[in-house]
Amino acid sequence: MAASPFSRSAGPGASGPWGLSVGLLLLLPLLLTSGCRHTPARPALASSLRRHPPCCLLGTNSAEDPPSSPDAQPPPPASTWSLASSLFPFSPPGYKENTSTPVCGRPWWSEDLDVTRHWPWEVSLRLENEHICGGALIELNWVVTAAHCIQGTKEYSVILGTSKLKPLQAALIPVKDIIMHPKFWGRTFIMGDVALLHLHSPATFTKYVQPICLPEPSYDLKVGTQCWVTGWGQVKQRFSGNSTLTAELQEAEVFIMDNKKCDQIYRKRSPIPHIVPLVLGDMVCATNYGENLCSGDSGGPLACEVEGRWILAGVLSWEKACARAENPGVYSRVTKYSKWIKKQISSGALSGPQTSAWLLLLFWLLWPQMSP
Repeated sequence: MAASPFSRSAGPGASGPWGLSVGLLLLLPLLLTSGCRHTPARPALASSLRRHPPCCLLGTNSAEDPPSSPDAQPPPPASTWSLASSLFPFSPPGYKENTSTPVCGRPWWSEDLDVTRHWPWEVSLRLENEHICGGALIELNWVVTAAHCIQGTKEYSVILGTSKLKPLQAALIPVKDIIMHPKFWGRTFIMGDVALLHLHSPATFTKYVQPICLPEPSYDLKVGTQCWVTGWGQVKQRFSGNSTLTAELQEAEVFIMDNKKCDQIYRKRSPIPHIVPLVLGDMVCATNYGENLCSGDSGGPLACEVEGRWILAGVLSWEKACARAENPGVYSRVTKYSKWIKKQISSGALSGPQTSAWLLLLFWLLWPQMSP
Protein backbone atom coordinates (compact mmCIF):
# COMPACT_ATOMS: atom_id res chain seq x y z
CA MET A 1 0.00 0.00 0.00
CA ALA A 2 1.41 3.37 -1.00
CA ALA A 3 1.98 5.77 1.84
CA SER A 4 0.25 9.12 1.87
CA PRO A 5 2.58 11.95 0.75
CA PHE A 6 1.65 13.82 3.94
CA SER A 7 1.98 10.93 6.35
CA ARG A 8 5.78 10.80 6.46
CA SER A 9 8.68 13.01 5.42
CA ALA A 10 12.30 12.02 4.90
CA GLY A 11 15.25 13.92 6.30
CA PRO A 12 15.72 16.22 9.26
CA GLY A 13 12.78 18.44 8.25
CA ALA A 14 10.31 15.73 9.18
CA SER A 15 10.18 16.83 12.79
CA GLY A 16 10.57 20.54 12.09
CA PRO A 17 8.00 23.30 12.13
CA TRP A 18 6.89 22.68 8.56
CA GLY A 19 6.01 19.10 9.46
CA LEU A 20 3.87 20.35 12.30
CA SER A 21 2.37 23.02 10.06
CA VAL A 22 1.28 20.44 7.53
CA GLY A 23 -0.20 18.31 10.30
CA LEU A 24 -2.14 21.22 11.67
CA LEU A 25 -3.36 22.17 8.21
CA LEU A 26 -4.68 18.65 7.78
CA LEU A 27 -6.60 19.05 11.03
CA LEU A 28 -8.02 22.42 9.98
CA PRO A 29 -11.09 21.00 8.17
CA LEU A 30 -12.00 19.08 11.31
CA LEU A 31 -11.87 22.30 13.30
CA LEU A 32 -14.04 24.14 10.81
CA THR A 33 -16.83 21.62 10.32
CA SER A 34 -18.00 21.06 13.87
CA GLY A 35 -19.14 24.49 14.93
CA CYS A 36 -17.82 27.01 17.39
CA ARG A 37 -17.85 26.05 21.01
CA HIS A 38 -18.15 28.69 23.69
CA THR A 39 -17.63 27.98 27.36
CA PRO A 40 -19.07 30.69 29.61
CA ALA A 41 -16.53 32.36 31.85
CA ARG A 42 -16.45 31.18 35.47
CA PRO A 43 -19.26 28.64 35.20
CA ALA A 44 -21.22 28.69 38.42
CA LEU A 45 -22.16 25.53 40.24
CA ALA A 46 -25.61 24.31 39.34
CA SER A 47 -28.22 25.19 41.90
CA SER A 48 -29.93 22.25 43.53
CA LEU A 49 -32.82 21.12 41.36
CA ARG A 50 -36.15 21.71 43.02
CA ARG A 51 -39.55 20.66 41.82
CA HIS A 52 -40.75 22.90 39.05
CA PRO A 53 -44.01 24.83 39.30
CA PRO A 54 -46.67 24.04 36.71
CA CYS A 55 -46.52 25.56 33.25
CA CYS A 56 -49.59 24.09 31.72
CA LEU A 57 -52.48 26.56 31.86
CA LEU A 58 -51.34 29.68 30.09
CA GLY A 59 -53.08 32.90 30.97
CA THR A 60 -55.59 31.14 33.23
CA ASN A 61 -55.91 30.47 36.92
CA SER A 62 -54.82 26.88 37.28
CA ALA A 63 -55.91 24.68 40.10
CA GLU A 64 -52.37 23.31 40.12
CA ASP A 65 -50.51 26.36 41.34
CA PRO A 66 -47.10 25.80 42.95
CA PRO A 67 -47.40 24.41 46.50
CA SER A 68 -47.63 27.27 48.96
CA SER A 69 -47.25 25.24 52.13
CA PRO A 70 -45.35 22.14 53.27
CA ASP A 71 -48.65 20.24 53.37
CA ALA A 72 -49.43 20.89 49.71
CA GLN A 73 -49.57 17.96 47.33
CA PRO A 74 -46.20 17.67 45.50
CA PRO A 75 -45.84 16.62 41.87
CA PRO A 76 -45.16 12.96 41.08
CA PRO A 77 -41.63 11.69 41.80
CA ALA A 78 -39.16 12.97 39.24
CA SER A 79 -36.49 11.01 37.47
CA THR A 80 -33.41 11.96 35.52
CA TRP A 81 -31.60 10.46 32.58
CA SER A 82 -28.71 8.13 33.09
CA LEU A 83 -25.61 8.24 30.92
CA ALA A 84 -26.70 5.08 29.13
CA SER A 85 -29.97 6.69 28.03
CA SER A 86 -28.61 10.18 27.39
CA LEU A 87 -29.03 9.82 23.64
CA PHE A 88 -32.75 9.12 23.89
CA PRO A 89 -35.70 11.21 25.05
CA PHE A 90 -37.21 10.05 28.33
CA SER A 91 -40.72 8.92 29.17
CA PRO A 92 -42.08 9.49 32.67
CA PRO A 93 -43.25 6.59 34.85
CA GLY A 94 -46.89 5.85 34.25
CA TYR A 95 -46.99 6.92 30.62
CA LYS A 96 -49.99 5.05 29.26
CA GLU A 97 -48.72 3.88 25.87
CA ASN A 98 -45.39 2.26 26.65
CA THR A 99 -43.41 2.88 29.81
CA SER A 100 -40.52 0.64 28.76
CA THR A 101 -39.52 2.67 25.71
CA PRO A 102 -38.23 6.24 26.09
CA VAL A 103 -40.16 8.63 23.87
CA CYS A 104 -40.08 12.33 23.11
CA GLY A 105 -42.76 14.76 22.03
CA ARG A 106 -45.53 12.92 23.86
CA PRO A 107 -46.07 14.88 27.05
CA TRP A 108 -47.56 13.08 30.00
CA TRP A 109 -50.69 14.94 31.08
CA SER A 110 -53.12 14.25 33.86
CA GLU A 111 -56.81 14.33 32.97
CA ASP A 112 -57.35 17.76 34.54
CA LEU A 113 -54.81 19.50 32.32
CA ASP A 114 -55.73 21.35 29.14
CA VAL A 115 -53.48 19.54 26.66
CA THR A 116 -53.58 22.37 24.13
CA ARG A 117 -51.92 24.68 26.65
CA HIS A 118 -49.09 22.58 27.94
CA TRP A 119 -45.59 23.23 26.59
CA PRO A 120 -43.17 21.30 28.83
CA TRP A 121 -40.17 21.82 26.53
CA GLU A 122 -40.32 25.63 26.74
CA VAL A 123 -37.10 27.21 28.04
CA SER A 124 -36.32 30.72 29.24
CA LEU A 125 -32.72 31.63 28.42
CA ARG A 126 -31.38 34.02 31.05
CA LEU A 127 -28.52 36.48 31.31
CA GLU A 128 -27.98 37.72 34.86
CA ASN A 129 -31.36 36.12 35.60
CA GLU A 130 -33.09 38.33 33.02
CA HIS A 131 -35.01 36.66 30.21
CA ILE A 132 -33.37 37.30 26.83
CA CYS A 133 -34.56 34.49 24.55
CA GLY A 134 -36.61 31.35 24.32
CA GLY A 135 -35.43 27.84 23.69
CA ALA A 136 -36.56 24.22 23.46
CA LEU A 137 -35.49 21.27 25.58
CA ILE A 138 -34.47 18.36 23.34
CA GLU A 139 -32.77 16.29 26.04
CA LEU A 140 -32.61 16.84 29.75
CA ASN A 141 -29.21 18.51 29.48
CA TRP A 142 -29.47 20.00 25.97
CA VAL A 143 -31.39 23.05 24.77
CA VAL A 144 -31.76 24.46 21.24
CA THR A 145 -31.98 28.23 20.78
CA ALA A 146 -31.07 30.88 18.19
CA ALA A 147 -27.38 31.66 17.70
CA HIS A 148 -28.04 35.41 17.58
CA CYS A 149 -29.21 35.22 21.21
CA ILE A 150 -25.64 34.56 22.36
CA GLN A 151 -23.82 37.79 23.18
CA GLY A 152 -20.17 36.91 23.59
CA THR A 153 -18.45 35.42 26.60
CA LYS A 154 -21.08 35.72 29.30
CA GLU A 155 -22.65 33.46 31.86
CA TYR A 156 -26.02 32.10 30.80
CA SER A 157 -28.60 30.01 32.59
CA VAL A 158 -32.00 28.52 31.84
CA ILE A 159 -35.30 28.15 33.64
CA LEU A 160 -37.74 25.37 32.78
CA GLY A 161 -41.12 24.14 33.91
CA THR A 162 -42.92 27.43 34.42
CA SER A 163 -45.20 29.66 32.38
CA LYS A 164 -44.29 32.74 34.41
CA LEU A 165 -41.64 35.19 33.31
CA LYS A 166 -40.68 35.86 36.93
CA PRO A 167 -41.52 32.68 38.82
CA LEU A 168 -41.34 32.52 42.60
CA GLN A 169 -40.04 28.96 42.46
CA ALA A 170 -37.89 27.65 39.65
CA ALA A 171 -34.60 25.88 39.17
CA LEU A 172 -31.96 28.10 37.57
CA ILE A 173 -29.54 25.80 35.74
CA PRO A 174 -26.25 27.29 34.49
CA VAL A 175 -25.15 26.68 30.91
CA LYS A 176 -21.85 24.81 30.74
CA ASP A 177 -21.10 24.91 27.00
CA ILE A 178 -22.49 26.73 23.98
CA ILE A 179 -22.03 25.42 20.44
CA MET A 180 -22.73 27.85 17.62
CA HIS A 181 -23.51 26.53 14.17
CA PRO A 182 -20.52 27.14 11.85
CA LYS A 183 -22.69 28.86 9.20
CA PHE A 184 -23.77 31.61 11.58
CA TRP A 185 -22.16 34.89 10.45
CA GLY A 186 -23.77 37.22 12.94
CA ARG A 187 -26.89 39.33 13.17
CA THR A 188 -26.38 40.96 9.75
CA PHE A 189 -26.62 37.72 7.78
CA ILE A 190 -29.01 35.39 9.58
CA MET A 191 -27.77 32.03 8.34
CA GLY A 192 -27.17 29.04 10.55
CA ASP A 193 -29.08 30.79 13.34
CA VAL A 194 -28.95 27.79 15.67
CA ALA A 195 -27.05 27.24 18.90
CA LEU A 196 -26.86 24.31 21.30
CA LEU A 197 -26.75 24.87 25.06
CA HIS A 198 -25.19 22.13 27.17
CA LEU A 199 -26.53 22.44 30.70
CA HIS A 200 -24.26 22.14 33.71
CA SER A 201 -26.52 19.42 35.11
CA PRO A 202 -29.58 17.66 33.69
CA ALA A 203 -32.99 19.07 34.40
CA THR A 204 -35.33 17.16 36.66
CA PHE A 205 -37.89 15.24 34.64
CA THR A 206 -41.51 15.96 35.64
CA LYS A 207 -44.81 16.33 33.83
CA TYR A 208 -43.88 20.01 33.49
CA VAL A 209 -40.37 19.43 32.07
CA GLN A 210 -40.19 17.13 29.05
CA PRO A 211 -38.27 17.16 25.76
CA ILE A 212 -39.58 17.73 22.26
CA CYS A 213 -38.56 15.54 19.32
CA LEU A 214 -36.08 16.49 16.63
CA PRO A 215 -37.43 15.80 13.13
CA GLU A 216 -35.54 13.55 10.78
CA PRO A 217 -33.59 15.41 8.05
CA SER A 218 -35.81 13.82 5.40
CA TYR A 219 -39.08 14.97 6.98
CA ASP A 220 -41.15 17.12 4.62
CA LEU A 221 -42.86 19.95 6.50
CA LYS A 222 -45.74 20.69 4.18
CA VAL A 223 -47.24 24.13 3.53
CA GLY A 224 -50.41 24.57 5.59
CA THR A 225 -49.29 22.36 8.49
CA GLN A 226 -50.74 23.58 11.77
CA CYS A 227 -48.12 24.46 14.38
CA TRP A 228 -47.79 26.49 17.57
CA VAL A 229 -45.32 29.17 18.55
CA THR A 230 -44.82 30.07 22.20
CA GLY A 231 -42.91 32.67 24.16
CA TRP A 232 -42.95 35.64 26.47
CA GLY A 233 -41.99 37.89 23.72
CA GLN A 234 -41.83 41.51 22.90
CA VAL A 235 -45.51 42.29 22.46
CA LYS A 236 -45.92 45.74 20.88
CA GLN A 237 -48.66 47.94 22.24
CA ARG A 238 -51.05 49.42 19.66
CA PHE A 239 -50.15 52.96 18.53
CA SER A 240 -46.85 52.65 20.40
CA GLY A 241 -43.32 51.84 19.38
CA ASN A 242 -42.58 50.35 22.79
CA SER A 243 -42.58 46.63 23.42
CA THR A 244 -42.87 44.68 26.63
CA LEU A 245 -42.46 41.10 27.75
CA THR A 246 -45.58 39.35 28.95
CA ALA A 247 -45.80 37.99 32.48
CA GLU A 248 -47.33 34.70 31.25
CA LEU A 249 -46.19 32.44 28.45
CA GLN A 250 -48.13 33.22 25.26
CA GLU A 251 -49.08 30.91 22.43
CA ALA A 252 -50.20 31.41 18.85
CA GLU A 253 -51.59 28.95 16.35
CA VAL A 254 -49.73 29.36 13.08
CA PHE A 255 -49.54 27.60 9.73
CA ILE A 256 -46.51 26.77 7.61
CA MET A 257 -46.16 29.20 4.72
CA ASP A 258 -44.55 28.85 1.31
CA ASN A 259 -41.00 30.20 1.41
CA LYS A 260 -41.29 32.09 -1.88
CA LYS A 261 -44.44 33.88 -0.78
CA CYS A 262 -42.85 34.70 2.57
CA ASP A 263 -39.76 36.06 0.83
CA GLN A 264 -41.90 38.28 -1.41
CA ILE A 265 -43.61 39.79 1.64
CA TYR A 266 -40.34 40.80 3.25
CA ARG A 267 -38.62 41.94 0.05
CA LYS A 268 -41.37 44.50 -0.58
CA ARG A 269 -40.15 46.43 2.45
CA SER A 270 -36.46 45.70 2.12
CA PRO A 271 -33.77 47.92 0.54
CA ILE A 272 -31.89 44.78 -0.49
CA PRO A 273 -32.12 44.11 -4.27
CA HIS A 274 -34.87 41.68 -5.18
CA ILE A 275 -32.43 39.30 -6.82
CA VAL A 276 -31.11 38.49 -3.34
CA PRO A 277 -33.51 36.23 -1.39
CA LEU A 278 -34.09 36.99 2.26
CA VAL A 279 -35.79 33.71 3.14
CA LEU A 280 -33.36 30.91 2.36
CA GLY A 281 -33.73 27.16 2.11
CA ASP A 282 -32.62 26.57 5.68
CA MET A 283 -35.49 28.74 6.91
CA VAL A 284 -39.22 28.14 7.27
CA CYS A 285 -42.03 30.67 7.62
CA ALA A 286 -45.20 30.41 9.67
CA THR A 287 -48.09 32.83 9.92
CA ASN A 288 -51.55 33.30 11.37
CA TYR A 289 -54.24 34.09 8.81
CA GLY A 290 -56.97 35.51 11.02
CA GLU A 291 -56.06 36.63 14.49
CA ASN A 292 -53.67 39.27 15.72
CA LEU A 293 -51.66 37.10 18.10
CA CYS A 294 -48.34 38.32 19.43
CA SER A 295 -46.19 35.54 20.69
CA GLY A 296 -42.70 34.37 20.40
CA ASP A 297 -39.22 35.02 21.61
CA SER A 298 -36.15 34.76 19.46
CA GLY A 299 -34.86 31.23 19.86
CA GLY A 300 -38.30 29.97 20.84
CA PRO A 301 -39.80 26.77 19.44
CA LEU A 302 -42.11 26.26 16.48
CA ALA A 303 -43.81 23.03 17.58
CA CYS A 304 -45.91 20.88 15.27
CA GLU A 305 -47.87 17.76 16.15
CA VAL A 306 -47.23 15.08 13.56
CA GLU A 307 -48.86 11.65 13.89
CA GLY A 308 -49.41 12.09 17.60
CA ARG A 309 -45.92 13.33 18.39
CA TRP A 310 -44.65 16.90 18.79
CA ILE A 311 -41.59 17.88 16.78
CA LEU A 312 -39.38 20.95 16.84
CA ALA A 313 -40.00 22.26 13.33
CA GLY A 314 -38.30 25.63 13.74
CA VAL A 315 -36.31 27.98 15.97
CA LEU A 316 -37.55 31.56 15.82
CA SER A 317 -34.94 33.67 14.04
CA TRP A 318 -36.75 36.90 13.17
CA GLU A 319 -40.25 38.29 12.87
CA LYS A 320 -42.27 41.48 13.02
CA ALA A 321 -44.10 42.00 16.31
CA CYS A 322 -47.02 39.64 15.74
CA ALA A 323 -47.74 36.43 13.87
CA ARG A 324 -50.00 37.90 11.19
CA ALA A 325 -50.24 37.28 7.47
CA GLU A 326 -48.31 40.47 6.73
CA ASN A 327 -45.69 39.62 9.37
CA PRO A 328 -44.86 35.92 9.14
CA GLY A 329 -42.33 34.56 11.57
CA VAL A 330 -39.10 33.27 10.05
CA TYR A 331 -37.55 30.24 11.72
CA SER A 332 -34.42 28.18 11.28
CA ARG A 333 -35.66 24.97 9.63
CA VAL A 334 -34.65 22.27 12.10
CA THR A 335 -34.67 19.48 9.50
CA LYS A 336 -31.62 21.20 7.99
CA TYR A 337 -29.81 21.12 11.34
CA SER A 338 -31.03 17.98 13.11
CA LYS A 339 -28.14 15.88 11.81
CA TRP A 340 -25.62 18.46 13.05
CA ILE A 341 -27.41 18.72 16.40
CA LYS A 342 -27.35 14.95 16.94
CA LYS A 343 -23.67 14.83 16.00
CA GLN A 344 -22.78 17.47 18.58
CA ILE A 345 -24.77 15.70 21.28
CA SER A 346 -23.22 12.31 20.52
CA SER A 347 -19.73 13.81 20.67
CA GLY A 348 -20.41 15.24 24.12
CA ALA A 349 -19.90 18.89 23.12
CA LEU A 350 -16.21 18.30 22.50
CA SER A 351 -16.34 20.04 19.15
CA GLY A 352 -15.33 23.29 17.59
CA PRO A 353 -12.05 25.19 17.55
CA GLN A 354 -10.66 26.40 20.83
CA THR A 355 -8.73 29.66 21.06
CA SER A 356 -5.57 27.83 22.02
CA ALA A 357 -5.80 25.62 18.92
CA TRP A 358 -6.10 28.64 16.62
CA LEU A 359 -3.15 30.37 18.30
CA LEU A 360 -1.04 27.23 18.01
CA LEU A 361 -1.91 26.88 14.33
CA LEU A 362 -1.08 30.52 13.64
CA PHE A 363 2.21 30.25 15.52
CA TRP A 364 3.46 27.24 13.58
CA LEU A 365 2.41 28.74 10.24
CA LEU A 366 4.31 31.96 10.91
CA TRP A 367 7.29 30.47 12.73
CA PRO A 368 9.38 29.65 9.60
CA GLN A 369 9.01 33.24 8.32
CA MET A 370 10.01 34.68 11.69
CA SER A 371 13.00 32.41 12.08
CA PRO A 372 16.46 33.80 11.14
